[in-house]
Amino acid sequence: MSHDEDHIASTREKLVRMANQIATFFHSKPREEGIAGLAEHINKFWAPRMRRQLFELLDGDAEDFDELVIAASARIKRPISPAEADRKLGVTAFPADIAASQE
Repeated sequence: MSHDEDHIASTREKLVRMANQIATFFHSKPREEGIAGLAEHINKFWAPRMRRQLFELLDGDAEDFDELVIAASARIKRPISPAEADRKLGVTAFPADIAASQE
């Protein structure tokens, strides 16, 4: 495994672990309150880049995530891609950025 592959794996593991730790706390609440609290926490404290990575993982293979994370994902704000942000600002995106956002 290359250094880049190690970094990607460790980033994935960290995001999964952090989301699941938050879910563990919110399991102590009634279910609906736990879902709302988990989503609110991630929306409030996770940067758009982290939330984007979270959704990439959830959209790919969510089996490592606590079921409360999966349930709360419908209430977590899905950030736009960098290319979409550029378009909204009227900035011409690089072709590579456009291609990456369509993958």
